Amino acid sequence: MKLRLSFKLFLAILAACVLVLVVNAAFVRISFVRDFMGYLNEQGVARMQEVIPRINAAYASNGNSWEFARQNPESWFSLMRPPAMGQEFTAIVPPVSDQTGAILRFALLDGDGHIVIGNANAAAADAIRLPLQTAQGERVGWLAMVPFENAIAAGDVRFYEAQLRARWLNGAASVVVAALLAWLLTGTLLRRLKVIAQFVHRLALGDYSQRLPMRDRDELDQLASDISQLAGKLENIEHNRRAFMADISHELRTPLAVLKAELEAIQDGIRPLRLDTLAPLQSEVTQLNKLVDDLHELAVTQTGEFRYTFEALDLHRIAQHCAMTMQARARDSGLTLSFSSNGQPLFIQGDESRLQQLLSNLLENSIRYTHPGGKIRLALASTGGHTCTAGMAGMAGMAELSIEDSAPGVDEAARPHLFERFYRVDASRNRSSGGSGLGLSICRNIVESHGGEIAAHPSPLGGLRIVVRLPALVSP
Repeated sequence: MKLRLSFKLFLAILAACVLVLVVNAAFVRISFVRDFMGYLNEQGVARMQEVIPRINAAYASNGNSWEFARQNPESWFSLMRPPAMGQEFTAIVPPVSDQTGAILRFALLDGDGHIVIGNANAAAADAIRLPLQTAQGERVGWLAMVPFENAIAAGDVRFYEAQLRARWLNGAASVVVAALLAWLLTGTLLRRLKVIAQFVHRLALGDYSQRLPMRDRDELDQLASDISQLAGKLENIEHNRRAFMADISHELRTPLAVLKAELEAIQDGIRPLRLDTLAPLQSEVTQLNKLVDDLHELAVTQTGEFRYTFEALDLHRIAQHCAMTMQARARDSGLTLSFSSNGQPLFIQGDESRLQQLLSNLLENSIRYTHPGGKIRLALASTGGHTCTAGMAGMAGMAELSIEDSAPGVDEAARPHLFERFYRVDASRNRSSGGSGLGLSICRNIVESHGGEIAAHPSPLGGLRIVVRLPALVSP
C-alpha cells in the first residue's frame, strides 16, 4: 500500500517524539530507582544507628545474651520501634507495614553471624551490617538490614507504584500532545509544499509568469525564492527564444524575398539573365552567408563550446596591429583612424585570436556607421583601483581599451541594448549598412569570457564610445 507523504511525515515526527519520550522515561525510571533506593537505604542506616544503643543496653540487661529476643519477639519489635512523638530523633523513618519494619528488612545476628530474629536474608553477604558491642567494646553481634533493592516495604511499594502510574499517565499525555503537534506541523508543511508543487507543475506546463509568496524566511521560503528566480529566468529565456526566432525569421525573410523576386523575374523573362542581373543575387547570398556565420559565431562564444587558449599577451601590440590593419578600410570609407597609448607593453591573460576578433569587430562597427569625414580613435590605457570579478591571480588593475567615433551618436535609452542580439538603432544603424546585429553580442561574449566588462557611452567626438576593461597582469 502506498502511503501518502502527509502520513509518512506524521509518522516520522510522531515516532521521533515517542522515541524521545521513551528514552526520557527509561532514564527517569533508572535514575529514580537508583536515587530512591539509595535514599531508603540511607534512612534505614540512620534508623539502625538510632536503635543500636537500645539494643546494646537490652543485651547487657538480659545477661549478655540474645535469648530474650529469640524467645520474646515483642521485645525485638519494641527495640526497633521509632521514637514516640515529642522524643528526640534525627531521622524521619518511612512508614512500614508492620509498624517497625523489623521482620521485613532488619535482622539481629549473633557474634557468629547467625540469625537470632528478623529477615533471614539479612545474613547474606550483600546485607548492610552495623556492629553491636558491649560497654567494653567487645563485638557481640550485628544489626543487619536487607538492601531496599531486595526487600521493599508495602508503603514503599505503594509509593513506587504511584510514581510508576504517574509516569505512564504523563507519557500517554505527552504522546497525545506530540501526535497533535505532529499533525499540525505536518499539515502546515504540506500546505506550503502543496503550493510549491502546484507552482512547479505550472512551470512544467510553460507558465512562467507566476511567483511564489514569501512569508517566514525559512528553508521553504528560500526554496520558494529559488524556484521563483528559476521561473523568472525561464520566462526571460522563453522571451529571448521567441524574440530570437522572430529576429531570425525577419533577417532570413528579407534576403530570401529578394532572391525569390529576382529569380522569378528572370524566370518570367522580365529581367534578362546577365552578369549585372546576377550581382544583386550575389549580394543577398553574401549577406545570408554572413548572417549564418555570425549566428554560428554567437552560438559558439555564448555556449562556451569554443576552447579559449589563455596566455600572457601584450595588449598594446595586439591593439596597434589591429589599428594598422584597419587603416586602409577606414581610408576607403573617408575616415581617419588613430591609435594612442603610452607606448609601454600592457600584459593580460587572453586568447590572441579572439582579442583580434574583438578589436576588428568593434573597429568595423565604427567604420560602418560613422559618417564620411569622421574620426575614429582607438586608445589603450592602464587603470588601477578597479576590481574585476574574474578572480585571476597576479592581477594589477585593469587594461582599458576605448573605441570612440564621431557622429552619428546613439540615444541614451538605446545604449544599454546595443549588445543584445539583432538590436539596431533605427535612425542610423540599420540593415542597409550591412550589419547583422550580432557583432556587438559576439564582442560581449568574448569580453566576458576573458573576465572583463564592456559598456557603451557617449563619445566626446559626437558619436559612440565603447569601453572594454580586461584584467591586467603584473608581468607576463
